[in-house]
Amino acid sequence: MQHTPMTTAAEVTARMMAMADDGQREVLMKFFKTAPGQYGEGDEFLGIRVPQTRRVVAEAADMPLEETEELIYSPWHEIRLCGFLILTKHMRRLTLRRTLNDRESMEKRENLVKYYLSHARQANNWDLVDLSAGKIVGMWLTTPSIATEQEKTEVMDRLAESTCMWEQRIAMVSTIEPTRQGDFRYVLRYAEKLKKHPHDLMHKAVGWMLREMGKRDMNMLRAFLSQNYADMSRTSLRYAIERMEEDERRQWLTMQP
Repeated sequence: MQHTPMTTAAEVTARMMAMADDGQREVLMKFFKTAPGQYGEGDEFLGIRVPQTRRVVAEAADMPLEETEELIYSPWHEIRLCGFLILTKHMRRLTLRRTLNDRESMEKRENLVKYYLSHARQANNWDLVDLSAGKIVGMWLTTPSIATEQEKTEVMDRLAESTCMWEQRIAMVSTIEPTRQGDFRYVLRYAEKLKKHPHDLMHKAVGWMLREMGKRDMNMLRAFLSQNYADMSRTSLRYAIERMEEDERRQWLTMQP
């Protein structure tokens, strides 16, 4: 069924509220650890699967930037996700080949990243970060920009040094785009900075990004592990070495600090 494109947060919210599924809601609340004392404590779900949310995003991709703020501050997890995914659509249009070196597009990319980061704490679960950070901040790191490389690094450092775990995860996960393009400066810098983080969600993010680097340069991964494995969590190490042959994985796992 064809729907009229949506351009307001109110339209998107009404659409998504009508899609609520109580049975799926219970499943998602357990999966995203919303019980007291867990990392997602207090988060509320409608029970909407990500593919369903993406269909709503496709209908609202032209929503003005200012309208997304209402979505991003929704109490409902899936509506916040919808807002962040709309921002990734904006960034995608601004990184097409025809817009890549355009001064106006550079300014809009800069503004979009600032907007995203100003609301970053609303990406308060791992899926909200993982589905948006690389496509917004990561793309900014890899495209022509008004910001200098030093200024980009300063922004990333502030995220990595934040007291908010979600901002720290944004810093780590954003390295995925430079890494995929063969630029390992960011993944090496933030894996080193965050390797001793106390939370399991950051251990997984560090290991995941190192694994991405290993897909492109296994020797670079080995070099990083040689210098840092003693300070890394076992979770980070296991994630990082997943693409290695079994014998080599066993070697890393049995090495003594």
